[in-house]
Parts: sequence; C-alpha cells; structure tokens
Amino acid sequence: MKLIKKVGIFIDSIFEKLALTSLIALVLVVTTQVATRKLFNFVFFWSEEVTLLLLGWFAFMAIAIGFREHIHLGIDSFTNLFPKIFNKVLDKIISISIFAFGLYLVVQGWDFTVLMMESTLPATKLPSSITYIAMPITGIMICGYSLLHLFNKDTTRYKDLEEGM
Repeated sequence: MKLIKKVGIFIDSIFEKLALTSLIALVLVVTTQVATRKLFNFVFFWSEEVTLLLLGWFAFMAIAIGFREHIHLGIDSFTNLFPKIFNKVLDKIISISIFAFGLYLVVQGWDFTVLMMESTLPATKLPSSITYIAMPITGIMICGYSLLHLFNKDTTRYKDLEEGM
C-alpha cells in the first residue's frame, strides 16, 4: 500500500510540476509577445499558437488540481442546513459525479486526440492532437482523485494555506 501511495504522489507531483511549468512558459511567451510587439513592432509567428496551447493545457490541469485540493465550487451554507447523514450521501454523489466528468474527459478527449492526429497546427507544425491530449490526462487524474474522495482519502496537499487573504 505504501508503494502505491508513493507512486501516486510521484505521478501527482509530475502533473503539478507540468501545470506550473506550463503557466510559467505561458507568462514568458505572452510577455515576450507583448514586449516585441510594443518595442520592435514584431511578433513571433508561433507565439499566439503556443500561448493558446499552453493556456489550454494549464486550464485543464488546474481543473484536476482544483478537485484534488477541494477548491471547486461548493454551496456549504445551503447544505449545512441538512443533517450530517444527508451531507455524507451528498458527498458520495458529488464524488461519483466528478468521476463521471473525469470519465467523460477521458473518452471524449481521447476521441478528439485520435481524430486530430493527422492534422498539424499551422505555425508550429506540431500535431493538432497535442492540444487535445490534455483532456484524457486530466480526466484520468480527476477519476483518480474522485475515487480517493469516494473512499474518504484526503488528497489535499496544501493544508496550511489560508483562505480569504
């Protein structure tokens, strides 16, 4: 069991580092794009395409990380009016619904990825499937997190962060 936990944390760490790297790359590309346009009246031909690619990847990975950290939208003020048993059942239904969403991302994302394998992006000449492969990867992570939540395993990695700063 400890080996499975270590492997899971390792995969999760790689996923998180990839999300952070894509965000940093996104900021650098956009900053370069704006600076070269304003200072030199020149824009790299690939910058908009890479920006959109990185934005899509980061957005999908952030969805999974949001589920992991329990920072997705919740209406606790309404559900707190009900008994605890109702909230426990509701939490299970939410975990199953999140799993279904992750499964949807896996299936549809894989279909999009396969469909776009033969076309290329115009500026970078990368396969168009690179845009869509983020969907099934995110779906797999969401399915994993939701299964862990379903069995009451805590996936939160950042417990000391203060809300409402």
